Amino acid sequence: MIALGIDPGTRRIGYGIVEKKNDNTVCFVAAGILEIKSSEDIMALAEAKKGITAVIKKYKPDIIGIEKLYFAKNQKTAMAVAQARGVLLLAAYESGVPIKEYAPNEIKLGIAGYGFADKKAILKMVRLILGKEDIKVIDDASDALAGAIMAINERY
Repeated sequence: MIALGIDPGTRRIGYGIVEKKNDNTVCFVAAGILEIKSSEDIMALAEAKKGITAVIKKYKPDIIGIEKLYFAKNQKTAMAVAQARGVLLLAAYESGVPIKEYAPNEIKLGIAGYGFADKKAILKMVRLILGKEDIKVIDDASDALAGAIMAINERY
């Protein structure tokens, strides 16, 4: 079984792919960042949808885990991320793959055992869970891997 995790953003979208084997081990498949190049908001949303649709088609996940929004002090930024997240949810829905949504603290609790764990702790635990100490990814991709791990462990 394969899970895709998505960490929404306006100009950088993290994605992570993991696979659960028959012996219940969870293995690293891929991770990366979809860099949105368009400076126009509408075009950036279209680019985000096209990019995540391509990831879904390439890896054919059985489940998708996506991070919910958390309260943001900057309303303009929060609105933009909410729009991007909506487009990503639409692309996931259109793929027909089941979707699980997680609050950031829920992912942190599930992965690190502490709902307020920092980014370094999440990356460290993702590496341990996947048995791959040499994973070199930026925060957005490690957060997405954490979402994928949550989704696949909850689903299967």
